[in-house]
Amino acid sequence: MNVRDPFNLRRSTAFNILRGTATQAAANVTQRVKEAGTQAYETGKQAVEDMSTFSVPRNVPSFTNPQRELENRVWGASGVTARSATHSNGVISGMQDRMGGFFDKSRGDLPMYKDKPYTYASSRRQRGIWRRKRTLGVAGVFLFAVLYFLGFFGSHTENVEKVKEKWTWLQGPEKAGSRVDWLDRRERVKEAFTLSWDAYDRYAWGFDEFHPVSKRGRQMAPKGMGWIIVDALDTMMLMNLTSRLTHAREWLSTKLDYEQDQEVNTFETTIRMLGGLLSAHYLSTTFPDMAPLKDDDEGAAGEDLYLEKAKDLADRIMGAFESPSGIPFASFNLKTLQGIPSHDDGGASSTAEAATLQLELKYLTKLTGETFYWEKAEKVIQIIDDNGMEDGLLPIYIYAHDGHFRGNNIRLGSRGDSYYEYLIKQYLQTSKEEPIYEELWNEALAGVRKHLVTYTKNTHLTIIGERQNGLQSPLTPKMDHLVCFMGGTIALGATGGLTEAAAKKLPTWTKKKDEEMRLARELTQTCWGMYKVMATGLAPEIAHFQIDDPPLPESAPHTAPKTFDDAGDGEWRSDYVLKPMDNHNLQRPETVESLFYMWRITGDVMYREWGWEMFKSFMEYSAVEEGGGFTSLSDANVIPPVVRDNMESFWLAETLKYFYLLFSPNDLLPLDEVVINTEAHPFPRFKLGPLFNTGWKRKPRGPDGKIIYEPAHVEGEMHPVATKTIGQMLPSP
Repeated sequence: MNVRDPFNLRRSTAFNILRGTATQAAANVTQRVKEAGTQAYETGKQAVEDMSTFSVPRNVPSFTNPQRELENRVWGASGVTARSATHSNGVISGMQDRMGGFFDKSRGDLPMYKDKPYTYASSRRQRGIWRRKRTLGVAGVFLFAVLYFLGFFGSHTENVEKVKEKWTWLQGPEKAGSRVDWLDRRERVKEAFTLSWDAYDRYAWGFDEFHPVSKRGRQMAPKGMGWIIVDALDTMMLMNLTSRLTHAREWLSTKLDYEQDQEVNTFETTIRMLGGLLSAHYLSTTFPDMAPLKDDDEGAAGEDLYLEKAKDLADRIMGAFESPSGIPFASFNLKTLQGIPSHDDGGASSTAEAATLQLELKYLTKLTGETFYWEKAEKVIQIIDDNGMEDGLLPIYIYAHDGHFRGNNIRLGSRGDSYYEYLIKQYLQTSKEEPIYEELWNEALAGVRKHLVTYTKNTHLTIIGERQNGLQSPLTPKMDHLVCFMGGTIALGATGGLTEAAAKKLPTWTKKKDEEMRLARELTQTCWGMYKVMATGLAPEIAHFQIDDPPLPESAPHTAPKTFDDAGDGEWRSDYVLKPMDNHNLQRPETVESLFYMWRITGDVMYREWGWEMFKSFMEYSAVEEGGGFTSLSDANVIPPVVRDNMESFWLAETLKYFYLLFSPNDLLPLDEVVINTEAHPFPRFKLGPLFNTGWKRKPRGPDGKIIYEPAHVEGEMHPVATKTIGQMLPSP
């Protein structure tokens, strides 16, 4: 029984009429409140102008001073404001939250980083809106209270169920043995994208963040960065969403301006914004039939819009590279171009962030002929490699001031992940003409197999753990969801983007590549299990595992279950250790990314089926009422899940794109012709030609990857000497 509608009034025709009238009344109230706010603003503005001769008291507080903003955040964090998490329950409180958000000044907090743990945004103090229109305010509150009691608003679960009533394909199991129409399933993904995009367009257009439950947006810079819009451009092109792309392009042309006094993260700005613009340029010029726009046609006034914006942004990013060592600072100021050290971690940059800028800057060099982008990017890899770390595995922090690592924490999760991803992708980007990056990849993968790979205690699932205090420290059986990129990336490295069947016919195929493909399959299965083990079917941010002590080496015999049964007492479930603080789901793409690569490379339809199950779980448990699109979850291991009220830009840029590609024909973005950056933005492969070359060489090193020095003639100096090759580091079969 609905306790807010004990007499089932909502089901009557009369009530439907009443509800329709009340809806219009509520809309009128909202509009009048907005008009009142606007009128009050204009009146105040005129009053200030009229008081131009008035002597302002000396001690009037500044509401624009940065110190004032800091004080507001401290006050908000104290837990006594209306926006506090423990004091914002109920519909009326939610209304006040939305209205307060309407009148509040947008803050300039940095975005959530792709490879960092999620943190909640700061609270903000509320200003009342009822003072000048007290009667109207009381009437509005009373009206909404009555509607709430009658069940008009319903629960989150009830409203979501209404959204899903139209999705007949989501209801019940499919008929066994029926032929699967993968193009039809692809259309379902397209529908999910348009629902998400249209919700953003309706409630938060032009804002950098979108909170779909509260139906509001927020900027990360004074005039916005186009965070969501730019990140989603190439997805709309692939899906042929011409009208929506037109709207987005118009915003870029008329609103996007990087001349803002704002600190932004170097890595995120590069992979999302620069990557998104470069990918949009690539697709719009190479595939003119994808969402064709006249403004992109050759000879049109705006044909180079994406490239021009990309170059403008890249020139600003270059400021981050002006460090004593050449390692980029964690952030930079868009206007002053000044590089800014990290505010945490002792000022060190994260390894992944410093070494995941190369695909974008090298492609920009290819487009413009300006080699300094290329030189800055590859210099980073040289500095990293000159540290001579054991077996190609790196600590997750590196100082920009001297190019040396901070600490000994080694992992392939947050802050470490995409360094390894970009090694093999740099090799493929330049059509395998820079073998130095293949060598680095092979060395690192051998190190992963030697030091980080083990198997779970009960069912021998394959995991990649962490060495949190260096390679000689105990293995921690923890995997971020971010690590799940690794299965697909290993398969990509083994085959070069060809199908496995085609790659095996080449003379370069070896037993080692067979082993790598097995590892790729096993890791992808473990990541699929991270979804299956959760109540909603949506993976946690982090999973821990039961392993033997000491951990089994990669060479140990092991046989994992072929499938994961749905029974709640399946033995495989006991190998997953789920911690309440890790059960949030941020709409991440890494597992479906690997499913996409594994399907394209192996041709095993199982990966498509796993992807379809994952997609249905997203539709079932993350949909938002009132056409709000989809949200991330604070707890994905309870039903109904606890919503987080945030749509990540990579939900549109990566997760839904990879679902779409997974269900598409293989000739859409062939893997042997493109390279896809860590934000799922595709770039073309290209030849070096006469203008470009690898501008550095590795120092000779020993079988463990460390640089070996010989005594020099000058006391105190050491010189590197050549010893064994990297190939001797690979683990024996």
